[in-house]
Amino acid sequence: MPLQTISPDGAVAVATGVGELDRVLGGGLVAGSVTVLGGEPGVGKSTLVLQALASAAVQGRTSLLIAAEESGEQVRRRAGRLEAAVDGCYVLATTDLDAVMSAAGQLEPSILVVDSIQAVSDRACTSQAGSPSQVRECAGRLVRYAKTLGVATVLVGHVTKDGGLAGPRTLEHLVDTVLSFEGDRHHSLRLLSASKHRYGPTGEIGLFEMTEAGLRGLVDPSALLLGDRRRGVPGSIAVPVLEGRRPLIIEIQGLVGPPMSGAPRRVAQGVVGGRLALLLAVLERRCHVAVAASDVFVSTVGGLRVNEPAADLGVALALVSAVTGIAIGEDVVALGEVGLAGEIRQVPATERRLAEVARLGFRRAVVPQSSPEGPVALELLRAGTLLEAVRLLLGVVPAARSGSRTGSGGGPELSGSRDVRTLERTPPSLVS
Repeated sequence: MPLQTISPDGAVAVATGVGELDRVLGGGLVAGSVTVLGGEPGVGKSTLVLQALASAAVQGRTSLLIAAEESGEQVRRRAGRLEAAVDGCYVLATTDLDAVMSAAGQLEPSILVVDSIQAVSDRACTSQAGSPSQVRECAGRLVRYAKTLGVATVLVGHVTKDGGLAGPRTLEHLVDTVLSFEGDRHHSLRLLSASKHRYGPTGEIGLFEMTEAGLRGLVDPSALLLGDRRRGVPGSIAVPVLEGRRPLIIEIQGLVGPPMSGAPRRVAQGVVGGRLALLLAVLERRCHVAVAASDVFVSTVGGLRVNEPAADLGVALALVSAVTGIAIGEDVVALGEVGLAGEIRQVPATERRLAEVARLGFRRAVVPQSSPEGPVALELLRAGTLLEAVRLLLGVVPAARSGSRTGSGGGPELSGSRDVRTLERTPPSLVS
């Protein structure tokens, strides 16, 4: 048929009632769509889908949960803890795909969730459950069912050690949406993102806090990430990062000390190890900061992973602060990518990041020389190179620390108004 005669109103998203999930999906689940929700074991995938099914049932939409890894009693206990035991939400504990199709045909739900696709098997396929052929056949039948009857279907899947979706890669091509649910099980923060979405953009992310009563959407995640930050401690700095389209202010901590064993250690938690190695080389070569023979530790607070190079400047300044023992002011953020020549480069969405920085009450921001203007209440400290940024923000060396001023946090208060010529007269090392 002619393309212009097809109505675009058929793919209308219907909200699930879980705000952060609907944000990532562009409004909700579309009838007839197939979504894969992947994540590590224990991150909260079953909790998320059960809360979504219960919320949809409250809105009058019948939902069916296929519990292929748990019994009905286990699901019921979780539902009681989450206050998700509501009318209109049905559970079938089975691993037989034929039983799944029969129950779905009788109930005719609006939403079908299979938890998980690796545990379901088709008797027509002789291979073992969870094998690539079984996953492919089961997913294929469920996709045909969803498209034929217009049922929004969610397939819960596990991820491998390298973060990829378990099972064949063809599973990602069969479905309409691929969601990734991430988080450190030792922290409460959870992040939901879409790597593929045929019904909307993939730039949005959803942020949750795992509580005893289930997942709670975070309206202001930066406040949670900075809530327990200590003042006046060397090696700490706030950095505005971009998760999807949402700017977040996180704390990056650095620690430098003598090696505990023969070879110096490099430990990166929440940041890319390759970027840390690059920054250490730039600090050693371009800024004359002696870190090659020291143990170096870098961590992001809250369990959040930062993959973008926009955090380079913050990581480097945190390490210099740790080396010199001089604390960076708590009203300062740093933003910029560091190149091999020591230059500081522009990063995307700078205006959006700076607006979030100003909203949270920060007063100063170390930015690249070419950065656009920020909010009126925010003072921009522009630097073309990493060495210039060190001079602007720290401006002193260990030998000159005895005369430094002390801020309200008990540590040295750093300001760009210090004498920036101090470093120019010192030997090529910031370590006395």
